Amino acid sequence: MSEALALVPKSEVKLGLKDFKTDQEVRWCPGCGDYAILAAVQSFMPELGIKRENTVFISGIGCSSRFPYYMNTYGFHSIHGRAPAIATGLASAREDLSVWVVTGDGDSLSIGGNHLIHALRRNVNIKILMFNNRIYGLTKGQYSPTSETGKITKSSPMGSVDSPFNPISLAIGAEASFVARTLDSDRQHLQSVLRQAAQHRGAALVEIYQNCNIFNDNAFEPMKDPDVRDDVTIRLEHGQPILFGKEREKALVRDGFGFKVGAPGDADVVVHDAETTDPSLAFALSRLDQPAFTHVPIGVFRSAPRPAYDELLNGQVGEAKAQKGRGSLTDLLQGGDTWRVD
Repeated sequence: MSEALALVPKSEVKLGLKDFKTDQEVRWCPGCGDYAILAAVQSFMPELGIKRENTVFISGIGCSSRFPYYMNTYGFHSIHGRAPAIATGLASAREDLSVWVVTGDGDSLSIGGNHLIHALRRNVNIKILMFNNRIYGLTKGQYSPTSETGKITKSSPMGSVDSPFNPISLAIGAEASFVARTLDSDRQHLQSVLRQAAQHRGAALVEIYQNCNIFNDNAFEPMKDPDVRDDVTIRLEHGQPILFGKEREKALVRDGFGFKVGAPGDADVVVHDAETTDPSLAFALSRLDQPAFTHVPIGVFRSAPRPAYDELLNGQVGEAKAQKGRGSLTDLLQGGDTWRVD
């Protein structure tokens, strides 16, 4: 068992896919990418070998936030944008839990923006799955914080004038210790990224491109179209040169502070280093899809271990108990800066 799960009790019985399914009817629009993500997560969870009662899924508001109802674990359907804050409290108080946050681009990057940023900055030991469909689906098709400039929607009939968030760039800028991107329809890659996130001790953000076939259909079609996907999609592998194309005949080559497309035999072919403490390479890679779909990296951008928030916090609590004893809640409430009004 990895260090990230060392304090989580192991299951005494072998679990399977059916153990993580609930009796609730799964209710998303037919063809929604959420179905594929749910199936991938349910079939992946038994790999962890931990007790279901020590696994928690916390969500906010949005289509993706129905997720806890469909996972046969503990769950919490919280309020808009606050899932990372609730998860922070739970992960800090209960180090014996595996805590997962399921959120959408609207939930986590609009009203929940600060909660997301600070959970990542603090390196709380939680795994955040951000379903990014670049639209507000539950409220019926308004543009979201990740919608492209010029996007015509019900709330932007003349085209959005906003500049979209890049969740990967945002997470790296917040000093997140684990940042990755994957795709709803690529189950093997999705589960590989989930596996690496679960094994990481600290905050892990996984952006999942998720198709909304009702309000933003085919938003990520270039990454799925067999004719162009190998030229568009760059698969990042730690320690390996960054090659792509149908025959892996193209390479990412350094060009000043950025990159250009070259050949595998060129000098300065970029070798991906996800584990370096310097986030500059990961950040530069996150900008490759600007403007949309020039080249889109998927995989783990950054996996740089550093102390997790909960272990630092609980270390202080343990030190305080050793110095002053367990203390009394009554004494705390009645002592110090309190007074009585007659």
